[in-house]
Amino acid sequence: MPKLHRVFLVGPMGAGKTTVGKLLARQLQLAFIDSDNEIEERTGADIPWIFDVEGESGFRDREQAVIEELTQLEGVLVSTGGGAVLRPENRQALAARGFVIYLHATVAQQAARTNQDRNRPLLQGGDPETILRELMATRDPLYREIADLVIDTGAGSARTLTQRIVRELED
Repeated sequence: MPKLHRVFLVGPMGAGKTTVGKLLARQLQLAFIDSDNEIEERTGADIPWIFDVEGESGFRDREQAVIEELTQLEGVLVSTGGGAVLRPENRQALAARGFVIYLHATVAQQAARTNQDRNRPLLQGGDPETILRELMATRDPLYREIADLVIDTGAGSARTLTQRIVRELED
């Protein structure tokens, strides 16, 4: 298997980026970093609070700064937030600096996996499935634009998905 120094996971909320990312990082002997967690640690506030106080654009500014920095580190697997691909600067940094894996999940899978999660500010204030469908329509082409590998997360456990990704990387 080729030695990858930077792997970036993109995909919608509920696709399993954090869960699969931790397992995959261990397999690839990379440090795992979740960009959303990094933002929370640096600000001392959770993402819903940042959205409330600074709005989505304020959050996206913070996200862009973190992605700019994280994509330059060596020996990392970075799990990005679902909307990280919205800014062209983020897509460019991710695509140019590492191997991008798009973890694809259907809207139904996303809804099932996020239905009890109150830490998803974009899902508050509307029908979650409608919101997820709209987000997917906008974001799916952006994920695909920068992906070196697309993995459907519908079937199997996180461990099974991780093994599938490793096999794909070996081929």
